[in-house]
Amino acid sequence: MAEDLLIVEKGDNIASIYINRPEKRNALSFEMWQQIPVILQDLEQDEQVKVVIFRGIDDTAFAAGADISEFKTLRSTAAGEQQYNKAVSEAEAAIANLSKPTIAMIQKYCIGGGCIIALACDLRFSSDTGIFAVTPAKIGLVYSFEGTKNLINLVGPSRAKDMLFSGRELNVYEAYGFGLIDRIITEDEIVQKTYEYAKTLTERAQKTIKGAKKIINEIQNGLTEETDEIRELTVSSFASLDYKEGVSAFLEKRVPQFKEV
Repeated sequence: MAEDLLIVEKGDNIASIYINRPEKRNALSFEMWQQIPVILQDLEQDEQVKVVIFRGIDDTAFAAGADISEFKTLRSTAAGEQQYNKAVSEAEAAIANLSKPTIAMIQKYCIGGGCIIALACDLRFSSDTGIFAVTPAKIGLVYSFEGTKNLINLVGPSRAKDMLFSGRELNVYEAYGFGLIDRIITEDEIVQKTYEYAKTLTERAQKTIKGAKKIINEIQNGLTEETDEIRELTVSSFASLDYKEGVSAFLEKRVPQFKEV
């Protein structure tokens, strides 16, 4: 069942979503794509969760692409492929539109569908073993609009073309040079450093983080001028309890204790 293939653990205001198919290098199935929006809806509503981390179940792979067996079943027809792509697009949107920050913690293979999840996340931290590729050219498919848009937003159109045209693998250093990932962390420290960073985010003002994420997403989606909604986000922050707490803590030279979710 998909519930067993995507394991959620919560603790310390952080939710970890484990991609759990180690025997297939965490290849992503149709069921798993369908389950992602369901899981994220639960995490959106959980006030105790402030950060979400996607990761592989172990250090052998983040996710090494799609479940190949489905190319001969569900994805063997245009109608089936359309159904599959719809599930992928809905999962991408659920990750991108989650109000809470998301981090892809990548070890070893981040290929195809793995890249789709990582690109939809807000941040991508990789161990020095990371291997990256976007591979539809190797099987004759056209990459999704949203996935292509996310790729261009990170690496630019020319490098996106390089990756999509060739399907070649990038090591972690080339991926970092492309702007595909945000940090390279040694394999023995990737878990510790990622969760330390996530913990830092849980201690910051959540209204600030959510507001910043919304504004950045709107700009990436083409917004060029401030809207009434965006203006209200900014103005309302000055009346928030967390703003008062932040100012008081700064003046009193202490760590702020933010309360708003």
